[in-house]
Amino acid sequence: MGGLRMTEPASFVADNTKILLMGNPNVGKSVVFSALTGINVMTANYPGTTVSFSQGSMELAGQKVDIIDVPGTYALDTGNPAERIANEFLAGYGDVVLLILDATNLERNLYLAFQILEKKLPVVIALNLMDVAQKRGLIIDVEALAEELGVPVIPTQAIYGRGIPELKAKLRENLLLKQSISAREFGPDYWHQAERIASRVVSHRHRRLTLSERLDKWMLQPGPGSLIAAFILLITFGIVVGIGMGLRKFILKPLFFFLIEPAIRSGVTALVPAGIVQNVLIGEYGFLIKSIEWPLTLVFPYVLSFYVLLGLLEDSGYMPRLATLMDTVFRRLGLQGTNIIPFLLGYGCAVPAILSTRAVGERRERIVVSTLIAIGIPCISQTGAFISLLGERSVLLIIALYAIALITMYAVGLVLNRFSVLPDRPLILELPPLLLPNAEIIAKKTLVRLRHFAQDALIPLTGAVAFTAILYETGGLAYVAKLFQPLVVGWLGLPAEASIGLIMGIVRRELAVLPLIEMNLTLSQLFVGSVVALFYLPCVGAFGVLASEFGLKVALAIGLFTIGLAFFIGGLFNHLFQLLVFLIG
Repeated sequence: MGGLRMTEPASFVADNTKILLMGNPNVGKSVVFSALTGINVMTANYPGTTVSFSQGSMELAGQKVDIIDVPGTYALDTGNPAERIANEFLAGYGDVVLLILDATNLERNLYLAFQILEKKLPVVIALNLMDVAQKRGLIIDVEALAEELGVPVIPTQAIYGRGIPELKAKLRENLLLKQSISAREFGPDYWHQAERIASRVVSHRHRRLTLSERLDKWMLQPGPGSLIAAFILLITFGIVVGIGMGLRKFILKPLFFFLIEPAIRSGVTALVPAGIVQNVLIGEYGFLIKSIEWPLTLVFPYVLSFYVLLGLLEDSGYMPRLATLMDTVFRRLGLQGTNIIPFLLGYGCAVPAILSTRAVGERRERIVVSTLIAIGIPCISQTGAFISLLGERSVLLIIALYAIALITMYAVGLVLNRFSVLPDRPLILELPPLLLPNAEIIAKKTLVRLRHFAQDALIPLTGAVAFTAILYETGGLAYVAKLFQPLVVGWLGLPAEASIGLIMGIVRRELAVLPLIEMNLTLSQLFVGSVVALFYLPCVGAFGVLASEFGLKVALAIGLFTIGLAFFIGGLFNHLFQLLVFLIG
């Protein structure tokens, strides 16, 4: 879900009435934003920065209102890029501020609240995570807090939708009457004021630790935490594969082969006479057939199941805990545990994964992380292709493939760490509370991601298949196969026509795998082809992001390295298999 670059704020921030959604990181801003705007959301980079924000819209008081999700920040006075952008929005683009406070950490959240309230804009406060606060034995006097701050305070449990209607009603009232401008002064000692107010409005009751809190502690301990992580990741992989294979076998394949394909073939044969044009449309690599069959039956079921599971991991609060647990391992590569998040995003798509490294800050660390993502993390489309290629023959081959990817990434990471000395920085990470994800929010996030997948994947995939069909029908593919024969046949042990994947894989990574499904390959050839496709160069979209983020030289260096690695490791496995066959006899 990458960034849309813009040159002027006004080109993205419309002329409608605007509500600025603000708050600390991890207070539930994205959940409130989703509840208010639905799935019609755009994301952009603020001019001159790599910091992104989101904008959506909703109907309030009979008019369209824009909601701008301002980057999360802890304060407005320390000068980092996110805070500078927040100040600029407050100065020129906001009519009302919807401020989200974390009820479980009220004192810390009040520092930002004071600074926003002193801007003298209409403010409505959503006191979120009230259910978590109550479970932790915190009792908050909401009316007293509203009195202290001088603006309305609405208690919410956004992930369950509780308090959202009251929040909308208060926002509507503010837009109509321009109320809720605080007359209070809180400075200059904000922390003293925060302590005073928190002591007045928050009380504690003694209680036993809940199961969630015990589980939280176990997740962060190396022993039980590693077991929990292994269990969660294995279950996630199993569910993605199981649901994907079920959708493919029982719903999508019958839908395509019994309804869609016959309709396309009958329509084309009725309108287009036999010959090269008809063959390009519905022949061996007919793009009207393959551009629907491959994404619908081989890729989409796994994309759908992965994005649902990714949303569950995100909204449950587990990913930051996994980052904390993995910090020791990542330190050996000169990285921080928080980089596990770009890696996990990479299993969805390399583009947002590379963009998410912006949070790292250090350019050299970003390049190392992006290189490792490009080398050995297959996107979910490619994963679906691997499962379709290998899953029905041997699940162990899929596990072996991903094990090889992790081992290679780790080895390359050690080498890169030796040649790119990165500063040793302590891990500073806020852990949001563990929550039970909300099905409606997960569904909205999944729909947004599927929409982006369709936009990013279908057009280039159709173009690549059409080009290949033309190449095949005009005899060009035979020439390409002959050109690559020493490499493909001699070194990799694959049939000459497997070179088609090397051409198509430049456009989309899964296209380096999908043509292999159409060929009658041995088990060893399937594995060698998968290894080559796994490490093959990044797709056009990922290459473009690498070039825009780090420059063309870095992108070319990463691309050439991944190509060389793909052929080197693929050839090694081919000759290893041949040696084993020779020894076994």
